Amino acid sequence: MKITYNAPFTLTFTLIATIIHAFPQGFTESFFAVGTNMDFGDPLDYFRLFSHALGHANWNHLFGNFSLILILGPILEEKYGTKMLALMSFITALVTGILNVLFLNTGLYGASGIVFMMILLSSFTNMKAKVIPVTFILVVVLFLGKEVMNSFEQNNVSQFAHILGGILGGVFGFFTHNFEKDEKKV
Repeated sequence: MKITYNAPFTLTFTLIATIIHAFPQGFTESFFAVGTNMDFGDPLDYFRLFSHALGHANWNHLFGNFSLILILGPILEEKYGTKMLALMSFITALVTGILNVLFLNTGLYGASGIVFMMILLSSFTNMKAKVIPVTFILVVVLFLGKEVMNSFEQNNVSQFAHILGGILGGVFGFFTHNFEKDEKKV
């Protein structure tokens, strides 16, 4: 039996985020967190719009996100391919970063938006043409419904990123899914 690097994007993303978190917290906040406003003349602010997905508040935050990413990522990489999953994750990080700067007055860091993108995207893995899986409906109701309810609480969690990541996962699932042809013709 041999060990294989079976999910290149998932494993590399996890490794980089873990290494970044090993640095002092000030480093993470300087380079891997979106601030409350954007200095359009600062190239670093553009980098932070997507790099925030690599920064985490603490080890529990990192472990929570990457426990799910390590479970879902390999399945999604196998289904959609490494490049496509990396692109979906980049887009999710970028969109959540941009919208956070435009509409919220809080900072943002962590891969939670990507986690929720993966959760909803995973419900499409066995989807067939012209059929909406019940699992997708339940995931939307349970995961995103919970985040909508939690958004009314005062905490340090970005339900906005969770909800937006989930929405993007649903959009990616509908528009990038290669529908299988039904084996039976009616």
